[in-house]
Amino acid sequence: MSSGEIESSAEGNHAFVTSTSGPAVDLAMLASQLGPAVARTRDHLLGLQQADGHWCAELQGDTILESEYILLLAFLGQGQSARARECATYMLEQQCDHGGWAMFPGGPIEISGSVKAYLALKITGHDPQADYMVRAREAIVRAGGVEQVNSFTRYYLAMLGLIPYHLCPAVPPEMILLPLWAPFNIYEMSSWSRTIVVPLSLLWACQPKTTLPPEHQIDELYASAAKTLPRTIGGVNHEGSRGWLNWTKFFQVVDRAIKFGERLGIKPFRKRAIKLCEEWILQRLKLSDGLGAIFPPIVWTIIGLRCLGYKDDSDVIRQQLLELDKLCIHEHGKVRLQPCFSPVWDTIISMIALRDAGVSRHDPAIRKAIDWVLSKEVRHPGDWSLSHPTVQPGGWYFEYNNEFYPDIDDTCMALIALGRCLPEGVGRDWTMEVFDEPKAGGSVPQDSNSPVVFSGRSATAEKAIAELEAAAPMVNAIRRGVRWLKAMQSRDGGWGAFDADNTRDVLTKVPFADHNAMIDPSTSDITARVLESFAGLGIPADGPVHQRAMDFIWKDQQPDHCWYGRWGVNYLYGTWQVLVGLVANGVPASDPRLRRAAEWLKSKQQACGGWGETARSYDDPSLRGTGVPTASQTAWALLGLIAAGEAGSTSVQRGVDYLLSTQQPDGTWHETEFTGTGFPRVFYLRYHYYRLYFPLMALARYAKATSCVIP
Repeated sequence: MSSGEIESSAEGNHAFVTSTSGPAVDLAMLASQLGPAVARTRDHLLGLQQADGHWCAELQGDTILESEYILLLAFLGQGQSARARECATYMLEQQCDHGGWAMFPGGPIEISGSVKAYLALKITGHDPQADYMVRAREAIVRAGGVEQVNSFTRYYLAMLGLIPYHLCPAVPPEMILLPLWAPFNIYEMSSWSRTIVVPLSLLWACQPKTTLPPEHQIDELYASAAKTLPRTIGGVNHEGSRGWLNWTKFFQVVDRAIKFGERLGIKPFRKRAIKLCEEWILQRLKLSDGLGAIFPPIVWTIIGLRCLGYKDDSDVIRQQLLELDKLCIHEHGKVRLQPCFSPVWDTIISMIALRDAGVSRHDPAIRKAIDWVLSKEVRHPGDWSLSHPTVQPGGWYFEYNNEFYPDIDDTCMALIALGRCLPEGVGRDWTMEVFDEPKAGGSVPQDSNSPVVFSGRSATAEKAIAELEAAAPMVNAIRRGVRWLKAMQSRDGGWGAFDADNTRDVLTKVPFADHNAMIDPSTSDITARVLESFAGLGIPADGPVHQRAMDFIWKDQQPDHCWYGRWGVNYLYGTWQVLVGLVANGVPASDPRLRRAAEWLKSKQQACGGWGETARSYDDPSLRGTGVPTASQTAWALLGLIAAGEAGSTSVQRGVDYLLSTQQPDGTWHETEFTGTGFPRVFYLRYHYYRLYFPLMALARYAKATSCVIP
């Protein structure tokens, strides 16, 4: 698109206009407003810090959390409890104009979530003839009816006695018996799928159910007169098949064979498999706030262990119910649930933003945050250790406690935050070298005292030694984190979220893989952030680890020069992160590939000066870079452009002006869009602090680039 061209697109009732040119910005006024704006947001964010040094905002998902919680309560005989009714009240408020429920604000009807919401409302006593129930019913039938629900929803319907289990995909517990070398063993699945599948397999094995009264049946939601579900399940992973073998059909045949064999009683290893599944779950409840420390596995754990005879008043069931209770937010007679907590993520990004905004590393708020982050370092082996048995534990997880599942993204963001709190000059005047490069097969020496060498200059030798000695706890954690990250690099040069080389693509075609997250392949957004973390520590970018990572990122660049964002919506997120990561590692801003990426960002700027992108871009890539403008996505675009040397451009000035003009008096921004990604095309998130620390980061870096003084 040439300069001055305007492109428009629409989503729902919103129209978006992008323009590569716009009105001139009053730079003097911009400069006068910038410092006070940064100070307001900085002070507001500091005021949100918890007493022990961490930050944790609400993490909001869609209404499947409330509806599934109600269905669990119904299974436990508490479907009409006060808690269930309060969840239903909140859920009803989220009903969309089209009559159903969506994955994100303004989104189309999501059939599985809508069916569960309707059922949950009936269970909690809502009149099916009420206007809102009629609208929901009509919307569901128009969208294809119950026949279109996904595999996990089928399991909820089966355990409530609404459909027979043979209409659910088989999840045999015998999978846990497969050795690591077997192509379909559970460790070839992503970590989040693994924590769901193991307890879910207990449901398949035991097939428990409760009986709902006739008034809670949902026959009216079927679109066909047959009032039954199809034997096979569609979904985002079953839209086509590549290669010489149709894996979807292959696994459908396997599914039927498993069910046929079980009907004949051919289950020779069932008892042993169930016992191993039980032990696997119980082991991973230690040092964790529930299995995986996230809502879905906790729910299935409760149901699965009850299948094995655990009573509701047993310690393990009571603890898992307590973990769900912790996720509940009570407000004005309503209850909503979070999928998990995000304290590590919120804390480390807050630290980075505050350091950008000029808060000293000696400030008590930063010192407390450092201590808290160090207390969350992983020091025990986890599932990842099975493929890396010689690698010393390290890294960080996302939640309060989730020791078995450190993740790459939190680890590299923690390294960035801690690196910003090391003695001044690390990454610039100083360089860091870890003398324990991964050997063949990803193994790294276990010696926890392997050396870290800082080389550079300081005012005096005494000052340098004193600084480094004081930083020793951070340095040790950083060393372990860097070593762990290097060991977790995949063969393709990139990094996934939790595991290395978790790329068994055929697993995405199994019948229960319709949550679109069966594997955990490398992505450019995480890979670039790893490189950014290394650069911030002064780790030289001339080694094979860096070169392989850069090769992966360049190969992943889209034809229109942006990058896909796996963990944030979407191409704005991916492009921002890649620009920052590559420039930090010495790729010149003049590189033609980076210039084209920067121009792509500029081309997606809207007439108001901001940027926005809808989660629908995961379904329809033609919508990439378009959507309701948000503070967080505007900040991502600005951070990418500033890294690419565009701080003086009109586009950046207009983006900064947009943030300044939309800032609230208390230093916050209004943002209701879901800009975080859980599972693309399936589950999205609204991080309530994204509207704070990312705009603060962008404004502070612009202030630094333009030599603006922050009060």
